[in-house]
Amino acid sequence: MKHTSRRLSFVRLGAAAAILALAGTAAMAQENAVVATVNGQPITETDLEIAISDLEQQFAQLPAEQRRAAALSAVIEIRLLAAEAEGKGLADGDDFARRMDMLRQRALHSAYIEQEVAALVTDEAVRARYDEEIAKIPASEEVRARHILVETEEEAREIIKQLDEGGDFEAIAKEKSTDGAAAQGGDLGYFGAGQMVPEFEKAAFAMEVGAHSAEPVKSQFGWHVIKLEDKRAKQPPAFEQVSGQLRSVLLRDAYMKVVNDLRAAADVEIEDEALKAMLEPAAGEDAAEGETPAEKPAE
Repeated sequence: MKHTSRRLSFVRLGAAAAILALAGTAAMAQENAVVATVNGQPITETDLEIAISDLEQQFAQLPAEQRRAAALSAVIEIRLLAAEAEGKGLADGDDFARRMDMLRQRALHSAYIEQEVAALVTDEAVRARYDEEIAKIPASEEVRARHILVETEEEAREIIKQLDEGGDFEAIAKEKSTDGAAAQGGDLGYFGAGQMVPEFEKAAFAMEVGAHSAEPVKSQFGWHVIKLEDKRAKQPPAFEQVSGQLRSVLLRDAYMKVVNDLRAAADVEIEDEALKAMLEPAAGEDAAEGETPAEKPAE
């Protein structure tokens, strides 16, 4: 019985290994699937993926479903013109060799950023940076207000009289306000200090929740009648809103640390005095203070 159980275990393990091997083979086959040929030379799915990645900016305006076709067209054109260039000996000169070397170095530079530097920017690091930045934000207040904007003081006073008599603020705003928020009953949402014109902001922050203006408020836009809907502590931006920006900042910082460490360990001599004067004072500067062109992560 034990031998039978053991044999079954080996069979299961063998089957699992076979399934994994088949899955790996299938994935490799999909990557190497030939989508077209040019003079007998295959173009594979991997070639298309590389083209889409390298030509991302050119394809940015295309719908997603058209990008593979555009990539294939681009690869075919590249293959045809490259073959013509080879036939005319354009790959034989020193200038071409130097260009190829630079392209290889740029590709390695990008690969290092993608595989080594980007790995330093974890989800946990992004969240920690978010918490750190949020903790630095001083506590402040924000309010939610509605307003009715009219051209004359007389109109504003008439509206205040209507409100004093029980008129509905939202309905009056929809009917009489000349502001773009009229369709929303004059609702301006939440705002903090410095986001509105001074006269309006001063009046709004001085009001009690639920109250409307006792006097019209004049600004450069006209005459306002304000209703204060709410006051609360100012809410920080949600993590989802800023996580992309924070990840970019952390990636830049990680990149700059790697570059500065490598520069410190390398023997770099700038022979051109004009270039030396421009670049050497920037050596070691914090990325936030300014980056030289050579210090920016390549696209």
